Amino acid sequence: MPELARFQDAFAAALAERTTAPIAGWLPDSAAELPGLAVYRNTIAKGCVDALAANLPTVARLVGDEWFTAAAALFARDSPPSSAALLAYGEAFPAWLEAFPPAGELPYLPAVAWMDWRWTTALFAPEAEPLAAEAFALAPEALAAARPRLHPSLAFAWFDDGTPSLWLAAREPDADDLELSPEPQGVLIVRPHDAVTARVLDRAGHAFLAAAHDGASLGEAIITAAEADPTTDLATLFAALIADGVFSGLDLGDSA
Repeated sequence: MPELARFQDAFAAALAERTTAPIAGWLPDSAAELPGLAVYRNTIAKGCVDALAANLPTVARLVGDEWFTAAAALFARDSPPSSAALLAYGEAFPAWLEAFPPAGELPYLPAVAWMDWRWTTALFAPEAEPLAAEAFALAPEALAAARPRLHPSLAFAWFDDGTPSLWLAAREPDADDLELSPEPQGVLIVRPHDAVTARVLDRAGHAFLAAAHDGASLGEAIITAAEADPTTDLATLFAALIADGVFSGLDLGDSA
């Protein structure tokens, strides 16, 4: 390995490990500590905190700047970025919050962080043209046998309470008097065109998407949705998902 590359790796390790030991071979014998390293560490730490605040804005809004900055700094020390690109930094933050004692009084916070992170990753997901309603104008047998391909930006999940509604409300500029409903809800996040959109997902809609994600045909996914909620209007459900732009392709199967 070239000497410069070796030094760069050692310097990065010295910053992460908060010790000069990795770069000792490049230092004079009298240099036990280098105060200048703190400048680099502080710059990196601030960059990580700023990136987390940008990528997880709803978390920051719910807990306040002081709480978030302190937590983000601790997280950055535990889970430094794996690359110089910080556009989607924070994937591990939801799980980290689950084990962070001060977040114990805010049990919805990890889920809020997950939705924030998925919003951010949807923003930078690969481009794909969503299918228009005309793409589904097939004979009933062919339509039932077709297997949908979901948009690469799509994220969805089911929660045991109303965290999705809380998250959506907290993202509004004039959010006030936020309340957490005990009713289970799902969330749908997607960027079919230029902007990310999100909405609350009901049980049947979540069941449909989960089945489609696992490779089910449209007919099988519709049956799964009907079993999840026999009262749902399946035609309305399917039309809403098309309007959301969650489908990016349709693989025609054997209708026989």
